[in-house]
Amino acid sequence: MSKVLVAYFSKTGEQYGVGTITKGNTAIAAEIIAEKTGGDLFEIKVVNDNYPDTYNPLVQYAKVEKQKNARPEIVGEVSNIGEYDTIFLGYPNWWADMPMPVYTFLDKYDLSGKTVHNFCTHEGSGGVHREDFTMYGHIAQNDREQAKEKISEWLKSLGF
Repeated sequence: MSKVLVAYFSKTGEQYGVGTITKGNTAIAAEIIAEKTGGDLFEIKVVNDNYPDTYNPLVQYAKVEKQKNARPEIVGEVSNIGEYDTIFLGYPNWWADMPMPVYTFLDKYDLSGKTVHNFCTHEGSGGVHREDFTMYGHIAQNDREQAKEKISEWLKSLGF
């Protein structure tokens, strides 16, 4: 049995397709994955969270951050990263890519030799990364039972 880490970046506030939310779509998916795998959760949060809480300004902020190839400083650390065999890495789709704080996380830790499964929440736009699992944010947000079912099916296909 491998030791599992579920690391994720998520955003609250006004989100496309779900309105204003107090728990991010990716956070919901991450919690379900952790519950089903017995994994530990690590939320990727930025030190200076200047992300707008309204949708259009957030989209523009994320675009500029991506254009600059920014690496925002993140809060905390996974001091025992070497103990994990399997990493589930979750994020929302921002400009057909991972949000830049996820790149900060990946730059910070050596994940070679580990099994990494990416999962992404979105509202229909495509990404450039090959995710192992994608889910509409509105399903995670508004139909938790369906979200649990879809995630359980995916995890079962992975042997969990």
